[in-house]
Amino acid sequence: MNTIKNELDIKVYPPEAQGVGQFDGGRITEIKPIGFPGDGPEVRHTGPLFYWAWATAKGYGKIALHPHQAFEIMSYALEGEIGHYDTLGTKSRVKAGGAQVIQTGSGVSHEEETVGDHTEFFQIWFEPDLREAITKTPTYREFAHEDFPTETRNGVTIKHVIGEGAPVTIEAEAAMQDILIQPGHRYDRQLSADRTLAMVVIDGKGLLVDETTLSKHYLESRYFAVVHGREPGVVSIQAEADCPLRIALVEVPAKVNYPLYKQGR
Repeated sequence: MNTIKNELDIKVYPPEAQGVGQFDGGRITEIKPIGFPGDGPEVRHTGPLFYWAWATAKGYGKIALHPHQAFEIMSYALEGEIGHYDTLGTKSRVKAGGAQVIQTGSGVSHEEETVGDHTEFFQIWFEPDLREAITKTPTYREFAHEDFPTETRNGVTIKHVIGEGAPVTIEAEAAMQDILIQPGHRYDRQLSADRTLAMVVIDGKGLLVDETTLSKHYLESRYFAVVHGREPGVVSIQAEADCPLRIALVEVPAKVNYPLYKQGR
């Protein structure tokens, strides 16, 4: 009797398959692994993971004051320094490895700026139950790189950013890690049924492997990958032998028990 393998659904998107944008006359540019409606990238709305952009600036740039409601928004600094101002009265900066988290609740306006010669950062939006979130008072928190716990095992260093064991907690169900895999090493990740992994390659090259079917998918800097399985599975992320591989990994449920914004686009 033939055995049916539970193959994971794995899709990989190079930068040219992602959306693009800019601010401040082009001083800040970005690629968008997950974009807003009309932005153009193929991936839109991965469970409560609503939006993911990778912004780059050479020199000073500003995203002018603008309003938000209900969504939970994190800016995560990869290089350089990012500044934040909001109508709660907050004015702050965080350096590489740090994060700024705003739960926008009933409404708040903020602006972002890049500081220094070269700045790169993620901006990631998570979607709680908007009907409840919009009734809550907005909040702002910031974290330095040193605030995030890390663990190293078998050539893999995991920095816990969001979720269990991490200092960032949000209403939406999500976990995030910043993972560095040394040359020739691998990171194995268990995936429960109806969960989704979304990952962006920050630096390096390697392979993403479905350990059930052994299907392999090439990864390199700025590639975006989404992994989903109806049944439990395991993926491995493997660094090439001559360079480390750094990825940002977000896990969310594939479905939630509340209506999502513009679901079914």
